[in-house]
Amino acid sequence: MPSQREALLLLPGLVCDQTVWQQQIDALRDLADCTCAGYGSLDSLPAMAEAVLQTAPERFSIVGHSMGGRIALEVYRLAPHRVARIAFLDTGYLPLPPGATGEEETRKRGELVELAKSQGMRAMLRQWLPPMIDSRRINDRALVNSITEMMSRKTPDIFAAQVRALLARPDASAVLEQIRCPVLVLTGREDSWATPAQHAAMAAKIAAARIAGSQLVIVPDCGHMSMMERPAEVSAALRAWLAQPA
Repeated sequence: MPSQREALLLLPGLVCDQTVWQQQIDALRDLADCTCAGYGSLDSLPAMAEAVLQTAPERFSIVGHSMGGRIALEVYRLAPHRVARIAFLDTGYLPLPPGATGEEETRKRGELVELAKSQGMRAMLRQWLPPMIDSRRINDRALVNSITEMMSRKTPDIFAAQVRALLARPDASAVLEQIRCPVLVLTGREDSWATPAQHAAMAAKIAAARIAGSQLVIVPDCGHMSMMERPAEVSAALRAWLAQPA
């Protein structure tokens, strides 16, 4: 009999790799043939999406985390007919804000890039990582060490390239409204980077198209690194999403 497993593309976020998805890969292997994307030294989200499509199967489901969620939106913008389902985890869809807010984000990201270049990725992560996870997990050494080891495998130059991509992020509002396949929108309740309110707004735009099988999931006791902080809950949500008819 032919395989009934899904082709599932996993798009990691800023300076992440397959490690961030490993627990979902293990939990979903009965349902999905998972492939984790890499972006090399690319420094634009549309270019990253084009690279993903060059090696993707003709038809696939796709899930993106953080920066990867924005890349998933660009994949859908470029090739909606190839996407069977799409999931957005701890992410956003709006461009860099104008005025002081955007200038402040640019400044803060630039300071982190300079810290990574002058003192190394681990020094940068000691500053950047703590607000990214649920504050009650800050002393969970297994979690913190796993994230740190993963992100430290990327170079400061790759970090800088991906920051440039994020600062130049396109407005994907129209893409959300054009989606015509089952959608999962998920974030951690304690995610201050990509808030529940932001995800509710995303879900509302998608709901306006009345897409069957679409769902908003807010994971309790969870920050921005949801797949590693609450792997069982995230895997369960992805399993339910994969069960929706494409």
